[in-house]
Amino acid sequence: MKHRLTIHFPSEAVHQPITYRLAVDYDIAAKILRAQIAPNRSGTMVVELSGDIDELAAAEEWLEGLGLQLDRAQGEIRIDRQRCVDCGICTSVCPSGALSSGLPSWQLNFDAQRCLVCEQCIPSCPLEAIALVLESR
Repeated sequence: MKHRLTIHFPSEAVHQPITYRLAVDYDIAAKILRAQIAPNRSGTMVVELSGDIDELAAAEEWLEGLGLQLDRAQGEIRIDRQRCVDCGICTSVCPSGALSSGLPSWQLNFDAQRCLVCEQCIPSCPLEAIALVLESR
């Protein structure tokens, strides 16, 4: 099973080996999709956790016990075709290849099944044609 979380770190927790403890103590694989963490400052990390459902629940409880705030809201990336001009800038930052363009039309293609919802494409779009649409679990 997989869960996507946004973890908000208070400044006093950024030095803790979170992903290491998840792997060793809970047998959870943590794929870091995006991280903005600096020493002695609060930070944010978007992770995809994979493992047994019971271990995922225990790991999330442990994270909250450390004083970390977890955002469990799931969402999906949506592209506004009225705004999009198929410039392809977003394809250069997409780590999963969910956004692509190519011959013959060079039109932007979006494969939602490949999308990690890492949100890296959103700020790259000069026309703000890409958005995250949130849906609660």
